[in-house]
Amino acid sequence: MNPILHLIEDVFSDGADMALPPSPRMIFVTHGAVSIAGQSIGSGEAWHGEDAATVVAGTAGAMCWRYELSQSLIDHVSAAHGVASRVKLAAPLEFLPEGELLFRGDSVAFPPGGTAMLHRHQGPGIRCLIEGGIRIDTHGRSTSYGPGGAWFESGPEPVFAQAAADRPSRFIRAMILPQSLLGKSSIQYVNEEDKAKPKSQSYKVFADMPITGLVRG
Repeated sequence: MNPILHLIEDVFSDGADMALPPSPRMIFVTHGAVSIAGQSIGSGEAWHGEDAATVVAGTAGAMCWRYELSQSLIDHVSAAHGVASRVKLAAPLEFLPEGELLFRGDSVAFPPGGTAMLHRHQGPGIRCLIEGGIRIDTHGRSTSYGPGGAWFESGPEPVFAQAAADRPSRFIRAMILPQSLLGKSSIQYVNEEDKAKPKSQSYKVFADMPITGLVRG
């Protein structure tokens, strides 16, 4: 069975905690604050790791987006008291790069009216819009997303992105990439003339984590 990339939204009441089994993951805090392995993570910050971990919410509670790679579909995402969890998106990874793999988590920001010209990536991933608005053109279709909207990109399939004209836009992303891209961009522009053009999007990397125990051949 192909590995499955999940995006799970966890909402914590004040001081609630949740134990997570070992799995490659990134936890992005959208509201409030949490503590993981003695590290405090506030709103707009992220934690990543592969080992078992316990997430403890702060005194004002928290909401997190948990990007997680698993060998099976996650049915019961949390049985923890004081934590409400739901799967926003689960995507079986039919295409994965060969060789050793990398789990990358980052944010991609656009100014008003910004675009990402026709491009592809070297691995699959899930995106979720945190502010603004965006239109994604791929597979011959156009789909618009508002805050909280999530979508999957396979990697090889070309994509064009158009951000909202009247406000900044930003999404949070997790991708599975070749480990050779550690510290390097994964984007490949489809049209030669676009490669040298100024780019409107900007990036902030939260996680660039080699994945142990998962090698594609």
